[in-house]
Amino acid sequence: MNTGLSTGLAHSERPAGQEPLRAAHSPWAAAYEAAGIKAALPPLGHQNLGQLVRERCRTFAQRDPGRSAFHCVMPNGMNGSLSFAQVDEASDAFAAYLLQGLGLQKGDRVAVQLPNSLGYPVAAFGVFKAGCVLVNTNPLYTEREMVHQFNDAQVKALVVVDMFAQRLPAVLQQTGVQHVVVADVTAFFPAVPKALVRAVQKVWSRTLPPVTVPHIRLAQALALGRDALRANAQTLDLSGPSLQDLAVLQYTGGTTGVSKGAMLTHANLLHNVQQMLAMGGTHMEEGRECVLTALPLYHVFAFTANLLGFLSIGARNVLVPSPRPVQNLQRAIENNPITWMTGVNTLYNALLNEEWFLAYPPAHLKAAIAGGTALHAAVADRWREVTGAPIAEGYGLTETSPVVSFNPLTGPVRNKGIGIPTPGTDVRLVDEAGQPVLFGQPGEIQVRGPQVMQGYWNQPAETASSFDGPWLRTGDVAVMDTEGFMRIVDRKKDMVIVSGFNVYPNEVEDVIAQMPAVLEVAVIGVPDEAVGEAVQAYVVPNPGHESALDEQAVIAHCRRQLTAYKVPRRVLLRSELPKTPIGKVLRRELRTQALQQAQSPR
Repeated sequence: MNTGLSTGLAHSERPAGQEPLRAAHSPWAAAYEAAGIKAALPPLGHQNLGQLVRERCRTFAQRDPGRSAFHCVMPNGMNGSLSFAQVDEASDAFAAYLLQGLGLQKGDRVAVQLPNSLGYPVAAFGVFKAGCVLVNTNPLYTEREMVHQFNDAQVKALVVVDMFAQRLPAVLQQTGVQHVVVADVTAFFPAVPKALVRAVQKVWSRTLPPVTVPHIRLAQALALGRDALRANAQTLDLSGPSLQDLAVLQYTGGTTGVSKGAMLTHANLLHNVQQMLAMGGTHMEEGRECVLTALPLYHVFAFTANLLGFLSIGARNVLVPSPRPVQNLQRAIENNPITWMTGVNTLYNALLNEEWFLAYPPAHLKAAIAGGTALHAAVADRWREVTGAPIAEGYGLTETSPVVSFNPLTGPVRNKGIGIPTPGTDVRLVDEAGQPVLFGQPGEIQVRGPQVMQGYWNQPAETASSFDGPWLRTGDVAVMDTEGFMRIVDRKKDMVIVSGFNVYPNEVEDVIAQMPAVLEVAVIGVPDEAVGEAVQAYVVPNPGHESALDEQAVIAHCRRQLTAYKVPRRVLLRSELPKTPIGKVLRRELRTQALQQAQSPR
């Protein structure tokens, strides 16, 4: 591995890192053999993600022309599908529209702000085929969050769901976004179910605001792209992007509270797909799987595992636009032969508390993957009991594309831990001085491998501080046994994980501090049965403003500025906050106090 990782070099200056690490010298090598996992990664079969999409779509279209690649199911059961051939053709058309209709160039950033829907793979795959860079964006982001991300990434084009079009006028005035493509959750649905769903959205739930900025609808963009391809009588050339080129800017927070774009190359993502399939291959059959995608595709976990990973084996991907409430999954599960699913602890726990799921669990389920936050042993045990299928907890970060480790699906059941590193990944645990620790001793997880990001976009200082030579510092503390299995015991970073989504205290604190009545604020995460961790804020009022500040006022302010999962569940008013001698707020002390209060008898 190149030690340039610690210098914050641009993605084009770093090698692809295709050489697999030698697992024979790792403590987890025996676990690979016992679980039937191949220790070495094969050479990459594609130069970029666009080539992966085209080759896989055409391969499975030839094998079974009628097989559905993506199938979107609404809560009421209304649905639509795209075949592998249709996905390939539509993404070609979208790529042609970006290149010839909008004049975008290789490397230009395109933000995709869509929920799980048939428009998402068409747009994302089109971005890859055009040689542009995908910027995944949460559809629920507020204007402030959108403005920061679009300006930081220098986004030129935006594909956005129409349900949140009311934010566009303010956002476009503050950013350099030049082109807007508007899509809807029923894109590619047949005419009758599309009309019914749209009528409900417009008349009953009133979730379709008017689009008041210059834009083009996705269907129109695809038509223009097809016209451009026909006019030039050509097939879209996919030879442009190389393995070393940037494919995705996946935004994550940081200890500074500033959202940063992790630079993920085509090689990073292609390798991580290989690594994921190597770990799950014992329970996968090419062309015969059906995966439930309830986690949002804009999140790096579902993006790599569900979108890219299961496409590469020809799976049918059942998309659920929103998993909340959990009843939204009922029609998708009941009407499809689900063999795989991914989720977080809260999703699995919620399903296990649904009468319809307990009465008729998915009969074809082979395995489930848990990530994003710790999988509770009780949930894992009950899941196996109800479904009869294994559930494997894994570990990863946005900066690692994201998969670092997983528990094998075969062999002894392990309920407390994040498994062993994936093939091609090397992991070490180090103490505060950066020295490796002994087996069974806690140490910070550091990672190197072909899936590790190239750095943070335009953040050389943040990049440098995140690496120790070739090793990515994760900030998570774990112990490793003599077989290479790891268990998280602490988190050095102050990050809060709400239903698998990262919340960075500094961002929430910055928003609360904007209130004139606030003198000081500190934000922590506290255990929560429903979402894993909940955001809790401690606020010190400005002298003389005590009467103007209460819990509801702070929460209301946050709701205007932050996505819902970042909004504090509880706000506590304090006269002062615990601090170090130099004035740094001691979040750890606040967490200790919160845990003690939660555990004390009432």
